[in-house]
Amino acid sequence: MQLKIMPKKKRLPAGRVALILFLCQMISALEVPLDLVQPPTITQQSPKDYIIDPRENIVIQCEAKGKPPPSFSWTRNGTHFDIDKDPLVTMKPGSGTLTINIMNEGKAETYEGVYQCTARNERGAAISNNIVVRPSRSPLWTKEKLEPITLRNGQSLVLPCRPPLGLPPPIIFWMDNSFQRLPQSERVSQGLNGDLYFSNVLPEDTREDYICYARFNHTQTIQQKQPISVKVISVDELNDTIAANLSDTEFYSAKPNRERPPTFLTPEGNTSNKEELRGNVLSLECIAEGLPTPVIYWIKEDGMLPTNRTFYRNFKKTLQIIQVSEADSGNYQCIAKNALGAIHHTISVTVKAAPYWILAPQNLVLSPGEDGTLICRANGNPKPRISWLSNGVPIEIAPNDPSRKIDGDTIIFSNVQERSSAVYQCNASNEYGYLLANAFVNVLAEPPRILTSANTLYQVIANRPALLDCAFFGSPLPTIEWFKGAKGSALRDDIYVLHENGTLEIPVAQKDSTGTYTCVARNKLGMAKNEVHLEIKDPTRIIKQPEYAVVQRGSTVSFECKVKHDHTLTLTITWLKDNGELPSDGRFTVDKDHLEVADVRDSDGGAYTCVANTTLDMVSASAVLSVVDVPNPPFDLELTDQLDKSVQLSWTPGDDNNSPIIEFIIEYEDAMHEAGLWHHQTKVSGMQTTAQLKLSPYVNYSFRVMAVNSLGRSLPSEPSEQYLTKAAEPDTNPTAVEGLGSEPDNLVITWKPLNGFESNGPGLQYKVSWRQKDGDDEWASVVVANVSKYIVSGTPTFVPYLIKVQALNDVGFAPEPAVVRGHSGEDLPMVAPGNVRVNVVNSTLAEVHWDPVPPKSIRGHLQGYRIYYWKAQEGSLKRNRRHIEKKILTFQDSKTHGMLPGLEPFSHYALNVRVVNGKGEGPASPDRVFNTPEGVPSAPSSLKIVNPTLDSLTLEWDPPSRPNGILTEYTLKYQPINSTHELGPLVDLKIPANKTRWTLKNLNFSTRYKFYFYAQTAAGSGSQITEEAVTTVDEGKLAMASRQVDIATQGWFIGLMCAVALLILILLIVCFIRRNKGGKYPVKEKEDAHADPEIQPMKEDDGTFGEYSDAEDHKPLKKGSRTPSDRTVKKEDSDDSLVDYGEGVNGQFNEDGSFIGQYSGKKEKEPAEGNESSEAPSPVNAMNSFV
Repeated sequence: MQLKIMPKKKRLPAGRVALILFLCQMISALEVPLDLVQPPTITQQSPKDYIIDPRENIVIQCEAKGKPPPSFSWTRNGTHFDIDKDPLVTMKPGSGTLTINIMNEGKAETYEGVYQCTARNERGAAISNNIVVRPSRSPLWTKEKLEPITLRNGQSLVLPCRPPLGLPPPIIFWMDNSFQRLPQSERVSQGLNGDLYFSNVLPEDTREDYICYARFNHTQTIQQKQPISVKVISVDELNDTIAANLSDTEFYSAKPNRERPPTFLTPEGNTSNKEELRGNVLSLECIAEGLPTPVIYWIKEDGMLPTNRTFYRNFKKTLQIIQVSEADSGNYQCIAKNALGAIHHTISVTVKAAPYWILAPQNLVLSPGEDGTLICRANGNPKPRISWLSNGVPIEIAPNDPSRKIDGDTIIFSNVQERSSAVYQCNASNEYGYLLANAFVNVLAEPPRILTSANTLYQVIANRPALLDCAFFGSPLPTIEWFKGAKGSALRDDIYVLHENGTLEIPVAQKDSTGTYTCVARNKLGMAKNEVHLEIKDPTRIIKQPEYAVVQRGSTVSFECKVKHDHTLTLTITWLKDNGELPSDGRFTVDKDHLEVADVRDSDGGAYTCVANTTLDMVSASAVLSVVDVPNPPFDLELTDQLDKSVQLSWTPGDDNNSPIIEFIIEYEDAMHEAGLWHHQTKVSGMQTTAQLKLSPYVNYSFRVMAVNSLGRSLPSEPSEQYLTKAAEPDTNPTAVEGLGSEPDNLVITWKPLNGFESNGPGLQYKVSWRQKDGDDEWASVVVANVSKYIVSGTPTFVPYLIKVQALNDVGFAPEPAVVRGHSGEDLPMVAPGNVRVNVVNSTLAEVHWDPVPPKSIRGHLQGYRIYYWKAQEGSLKRNRRHIEKKILTFQDSKTHGMLPGLEPFSHYALNVRVVNGKGEGPASPDRVFNTPEGVPSAPSSLKIVNPTLDSLTLEWDPPSRPNGILTEYTLKYQPINSTHELGPLVDLKIPANKTRWTLKNLNFSTRYKFYFYAQTAAGSGSQITEEAVTTVDEGKLAMASRQVDIATQGWFIGLMCAVALLILILLIVCFIRRNKGGKYPVKEKEDAHADPEIQPMKEDDGTFGEYSDAEDHKPLKKGSRTPSDRTVKKEDSDDSLVDYGEGVNGQFNEDGSFIGQYSGKKEKEPAEGNESSEAPSPVNAMNSFV
């Protein structure tokens, strides 16, 4: 099926605007192939208004194409320009471009004029525009004498520029002798004509180098006017000048320049007119003078100013409208206003228009016998006149052609023949300009040809339009058909769109659109076809976009941009900052899909865009980087409202660095008393920029401010100016006043002095006053310098005093101080406690009582009573100091009794008591001696089992290290243990106290026994020590067993024993693991019914111990342990310790005898109680238990 060449027009979506522009370019590009005969076409020419640089050669361009190639000729000022007669003029070969060589000789002015180029061949002639050639001009200023200008402050002033007329007009600006632009403002500005306007002058406008410069861009030259001198004098200066020139009898006074309402400096009057051409920039200007400086406003009467095309320049004194059109005509009003009034000026704007195209004529290709039209339509204001030319000749005098007919702006062709070929020119002109267009009529008979390259490959992104080109030519105009695939199925017009230039459009290309497409062009003279190929590619997508980031200055930030694209396309990822290139800085690192910025600075903040490009599409994603930091320091600190005890501080906040300021911290420095040391004054909200500060007298204040945001505090501001407050009497008195004697006859009065900030004035001193509390004496006083101590000598010992310390300075006294109690110095107590009594409570504890000393004899603060006690060895002349070192217990306050703990039983002790005050101890009471009764002994020092036989075991031991009395006997208890860990009957044996060895006979052979051994005194039984041992094996029975049938040599028995051994080993391992975890097993369950004699008390009825516990069989013993070889056992340490009563030497006793006193002295360290080994049970030990 054939598609229509002119498809039905449809309303296109906005997204296809770019596609339409592309098609328009393709349509305009449809041309007659250069290998076919055709009239000339102008392809390049110089501009209509051609301003040249007189210092360079003149080049006037004229290029054209045609078949056969055209020849060129020129006219100058309407007459033929014979270039052969001018040696300075040459024409470029194969071109009509002229070069006029004026650099060596000749002048540019000689060749000034209107030039026109004609390109001609056998099919017609095309002509160029009229090219007006003019050399640029940059004339000098005419010499003039400029008088200095003197005027009063506040007057208006206009400095004229009046630059020379140049070509093109120069650019005007004002500078000084140093080539620095003069500052401009609402008060001072440059007008469109180049003049410098002052709405009112100020003394700082005085200078001698107001210079107007004119820059001629075409020749790159700058011309300057003579400097203008301006002097602005004040009213006082003017009066002084007048008075110096008048006699004494004359009187004259210049009045101050008064404020005045606005008047316009330009334009003049109330109304003016302005004319502008369509498409240009409309510039309207109003500059007013007045005092104060007027402000300019703009409005359009009966309309609104165009929002997108209106701009204000020169401090709103100039209104500009770009791309002006006829709709912008009307009345514009500028209003100048100040505090004294307003004035307005109306500018009537008329927009004219040089001719512009509505429909320019297009080249026409016809086959013999066809019809056609050339249309030339233009508009303008006033409306342009249309005229036609044929081959450069007005059509009225051109050769007659019966196939054409002229109808105003249209030429109608009927039944054309080859001789009808020609180039027609349309000229549209009015008083503001003209338009000239060439359009040829070319009569050809040509079969179709396709100009698009064969097998062109088109690659398109999926879901986007695909455009397949089929540029063609033929005369008559061919029809176009498109087919897809090898089968040649015609394409339907409901899916595809065929454009006039032959392009096939697939509005939404899909993956199934991929394939080969064939374009077929037909006319009555023949047919042509061409194949193109279409590939559909996956779109590029950003699957991980960069994310908004907030980072602190100096840190590192990273943006990620992961892209998915068609693998057959080459991907390029580019990073932009604020739509521009990344800074050329080593801190920016691009790595694959990451952008990293190190050492972030404030300037790095902005929008970062990841742009992913392939040859077919482009996608982008952006993220904003906000650089934050602690604020910049505040500045411009100012002190106002300065009073004696307050001042107002104001400041300007620094940049918050993208994190709002939360608060301001104000600090002060006292340069008089603590220079260089800053103290906290107060803090205020981050919204405040002022603070009312309370001040103290006689302080040389400086303040500084720090800003705080969520990231921290800023650096301090620069200090404010210093502010010294007036002196005043002190507000407060010294603190921490105390009165204590250092000697028995003095009183030392101390206090914490005021600091310099608290002194409130110069000459800080202290008035120290004292008197006895219980006497009627008057206050004694002394004034001392700025110190912190005063000593009163000659006081009675330990007498209460009333004390006060008052501050004063050169201005006056502080308020009346508070009275403080104190005491003169202490002395050692004079009397020892009497009637010391000792009551022995038990073998380790005694209670001591004494009578208190008289209060007057203490001569100081009673701190308590101290007991010295020690162990005395009766009848020993050579006593070891370590054993008689005294121990000390202190009982606080007025206690008259206390407990002595930790005494050794069966010992001889002595003690005395002393009273204690702040000075020291008093004399000791007479020594009192006492004895402690017997106690139970410690465990024997060691127990060894030696010489085991078949039926006997020998025990050896050492006596207890602390018998704590007279040993009466030893008790030995033992019982057998069978292979199932069951305990046999317990045997109890008494041994005389003088023995250290004992042999047990008639024991069972190869049997394990457990022994319990302890000593006794009259006070009772001591701690026990335990041990285990095994009797030896009966060798006779072993010999008899060997004579019997040895089944152990039988194979079956060996296999059975191996299995049993393996099973036992597995069982032992399981038991070992469970026991370590605290689990139980059958043997354990059986043993749990029995208790260790060490743990459970002896039964009252039979005096026997409980059954044996496996914990004693396989684990180290609690009170003793089996030794490696010699089977010695360390005795346990069961001594009482003062740790049980208090905190070491400083323990205390309560009244009921509990320990609160001090304990001092050395003790001999004895063996520790408990197991010597913490070794975990092992399978070997477990095996031993089965013996």
